[in-house]
Amino acid sequence: MKFSNIRLLVNNFDNCFTFYNDILGLECNWGKPGENYASFTVGGTSVLALFKQELMSSAITNGKPGENEILQDKIAIIIQVDNVDETYITLQNKGVIFLTEPKDMNAWGIRVTHFRDPENNLFELYSDLP
Repeated sequence: MKFSNIRLLVNNFDNCFTFYNDILGLECNWGKPGENYASFTVGGTSVLALFKQELMSSAITNGKPGENEILQDKIAIIIQVDNVDETYITLQNKGVIFLTEPKDMNAWGIRVTHFRDPENNLFELYSDLP
């Protein structure tokens, strides 16, 4: 596994984009205002990403509104793996309870699965689509 980024799940994407890009002066390496995702270089290879909160909620609830209302995530820890399906099976065999089965997110260009740690922090495992 390889740590990828910390993703802040935001309600007002454009406002947050302006804050991190224009006010904090972080270098945007992907995305722009009006989109759903942006990433910023934070020294070296570290990345801080912004993502519309509603889209992550939809991804982990399979688009069923209201299922994520009690625990509305503000942050997601993103980890890149070589093979989402193999990692899913390995961790499931170790007792990890997943929120989603591995699925292609074609618009995102990745295959993903999601789970929570014992403190309910949201994790996303992903690998690039071929």
